[in-house]
Amino acid sequence: MKRVGIGVIGCGNISSAYLTAAKKFPILDIVALSDANPAAAEGRAAEFGLPARSVDAVLSDPAVEIVLNLTVPNAHVEVGLKALAAGKHVYSEKPLGVALTEARALIDAAAARALRVGCAPDTFLGGAQQTARQWVDEGLIGRPIGGTAFFMCPGHERWHPNPGFYYLGGGGPMLDMGPYYVTALVNCLGPVASVSGVATRTRPERIVTSKPLAGMRIPVEVSTHVTGTLLFAAGAAVSMTMSFDVPRHRHVPIELYGETGSLIVPDPNYFGGEIEFADAAEGWREIATRHAYADGNYRILGVADMAQAIRTGRPHRASGALALHVLEVMEAFQTSSDAGKSVAISTRPERPAPMPASLAVGELD
Repeated sequence: MKRVGIGVIGCGNISSAYLTAAKKFPILDIVALSDANPAAAEGRAAEFGLPARSVDAVLSDPAVEIVLNLTVPNAHVEVGLKALAAGKHVYSEKPLGVALTEARALIDAAAARALRVGCAPDTFLGGAQQTARQWVDEGLIGRPIGGTAFFMCPGHERWHPNPGFYYLGGGGPMLDMGPYYVTALVNCLGPVASVSGVATRTRPERIVTSKPLAGMRIPVEVSTHVTGTLLFAAGAAVSMTMSFDVPRHRHVPIELYGETGSLIVPDPNYFGGEIEFADAAEGWREIATRHAYADGNYRILGVADMAQAIRTGRPHRASGALALHVLEVMEAFQTSSDAGKSVAISTRPERPAPMPASLAVGELD
């Protein structure tokens, strides 16, 4: 199968994980790296033995079929629209956009040009998440009735070298970590019908404790503790909290409850992890992972799946429609909090096709 040319725009922290994982997927041909800061592109290019070029050069290169957009969240839609205008498919880091209205514009622009939009996270394609979905689909827990989803930490200023953007418009725990959790839940349970949420901001500023900016004060413009309930179209109600304000807790990332049993789903920020099951008669026991892509960081799997989908004409799994739905759900927490009432979700994407359990690493179908 002919390889698919990938042009990268954005060479920050996350680009290293993508470029490392790209070596595992023969379908991908990384053509060039670019960044608004040429030095960032040149440094990453030297690290991986790839050419560094200008953003305009990447957009105009006929060898580039997919633009991999790894810019900061506030630039995702702007860069995505430029890629589409240049005739390229685009795959973006999460979230799809920082506001639903701008993200819809990206999806509409792609549809008008018959181009594809893909978006992280792709961790739901990992072996652990796919195995958890398979057990739900096969009825292990019975009809799903509820669940919990928690990401809570003291804040990213503890470890990130430049954490300011996490607390500005387009940041916050929901847009940063929520994509992993909402996507994993939709993968297992289907689309969300409504959201009831409360969103609070506990401090007007943060003090950075990581290097090299330790001691710097950064303003907080967004809600930093977001909590509420997702009501799924199929009937399950899931409690969810995303927070940068919690010093420590003992919640697991995701639990799903059914009429006949409960499932612990591992951290959706990773491709692997331990799955556990219990019912009313017996305690928790580990369930073996059935699928590939559970033994490492495959953080370009969604791009590889999209590339093969382009070649074979099938839908890609980490789709723009899925990412738009996830963004609408996340935005609804703040909307619900501001309005003091439940918010209906208008988008209803199809659940992505499951990954075959028989795949080996590097294979896609």
